[in-house]
Amino acid sequence: MNKPFDVVIKNGTVVLADCVRRLDIGIRDGKIAALGENLTVSELTAIYDAEHLHVMPGMVDAHVHFNEPALGHWEGFATGSASLAAGGCTTYIDMPLNGVPPTVRLSALASKLEAAEGASYVDYALWGGLVPGNVGQLQGLAEAGVVGFKAFMSCPGGEGEDIFAEVDDLTLYEGMKEIARLGKVLALHAESEAIVSRLAAQAKTEGRRGALDYVATRPILAELEAVNRALFYAEQTGCKLHFVHISSAEAVQVITEAKARGMDVTVETCPHYLALTSADLERLGPLAKCAPPLRSAEDQERLWAKVAEGALNIIASDHSPCPTTMKQGDMFEAWGGISCAQSSLELMLDEGHLRRGIPLTEIARMLSLEPAKRFGLHPRKGEITLGADADLALVDLNLAYTLEQSDLLYRHKHSPYIGKTFGCRVKATYVRGAKVYEIGEEVTAKAEGSWVRHADTALVYSAIAAASAIGGESHE
Repeated sequence: MNKPFDVVIKNGTVVLADCVRRLDIGIRDGKIAALGENLTVSELTAIYDAEHLHVMPGMVDAHVHFNEPALGHWEGFATGSASLAAGGCTTYIDMPLNGVPPTVRLSALASKLEAAEGASYVDYALWGGLVPGNVGQLQGLAEAGVVGFKAFMSCPGGEGEDIFAEVDDLTLYEGMKEIARLGKVLALHAESEAIVSRLAAQAKTEGRRGALDYVATRPILAELEAVNRALFYAEQTGCKLHFVHISSAEAVQVITEAKARGMDVTVETCPHYLALTSADLERLGPLAKCAPPLRSAEDQERLWAKVAEGALNIIASDHSPCPTTMKQGDMFEAWGGISCAQSSLELMLDEGHLRRGIPLTEIARMLSLEPAKRFGLHPRKGEITLGADADLALVDLNLAYTLEQSDLLYRHKHSPYIGKTFGCRVKATYVRGAKVYEIGEEVTAKAEGSWVRHADTALVYSAIAAASAIGGESHE
């Protein structure tokens, strides 16, 4: 006789990998132990009635910047992860570059882990970094459990001795050889530094410093050049690639063609490229500045067409926060990053599903399943299936609301989406069977998120092997 369920999510409309069904979810020891109709519960079982709610797999946000150690006053693990919990995200992968020191060697990884311990409300994994001079550090970082490595092909900015510098071509090539040997993935910010730096210098010299002037200095051409160059090196080295925050349909098409040639490459875009345009950058100013920049409405429609075709693997926030004072003033000098982690799932459900009819299974694939698979967190993460962690986002697709500044849980409460009306809202979020967020209660009192290392994927979950995605145990 199995012990009772710890929690049962009853009467919800559950988004599975291949269909949407009304089911109960039985949770035991943090795992999904049963999927079925009318699960039997005991007096010891906590029940959440999800009538009229859709139960999504928790988002796996593969691209956030929480800036610790040392820059937690921009955004730290506590406020960043609380924001994600409020947005239905249950696992994130933190980028290596904005901490001091950046995560490009084992000692820096240890500092980041120390900062995250006991501070995160949801589970997390970590990226390592590839920069000039650290190719010899990659093996140690891989063995320690990073999911892969991040590199910039354009200058990420920053000052001082211990900055995260862009890769030169030889570092990119040598790094790819080592990352291929290690069996890891290289994530790339793909913009040509030669193009964007020259165009920016010319614009500044000529006194062109407006929003559209900034956009013009980072053209789609710069993205295409970098993508093609990286694909060439990957063909020579056999390195697995992941292109982050791709902003154009043209670049998606080049990557799609590389996949068709047999290359191991994936592509990510962000909600802001699908929800905002260069006209919004003119309206909002530096608040909506990012790199690559927001594109025209016509470019955005072409990108949506690629989403509809299923050409995008992953959608991630690229949450890049900073103090509000750094998002003011000159367009070229202001910090280039958008605070958006709390809104990613709601944006994609609103803009993608409610407005454009993208199926919920597709939304879940891009936000949860594919990032978990690509970065070694599946089958533990990314899918509502037997044996997986009970990471769930409970969403009301009929609860419209207008985002107010007071709704945001970021350390610095700025966002280009303040004042936007969403057609849906996250009602509650569960991580490993524990409720970490609910409207009206905010986040739980204690932060109990844990580090999910890539090596965990060597585990075999017998429940997954033994049962179909729906069925198995259906009663106590």
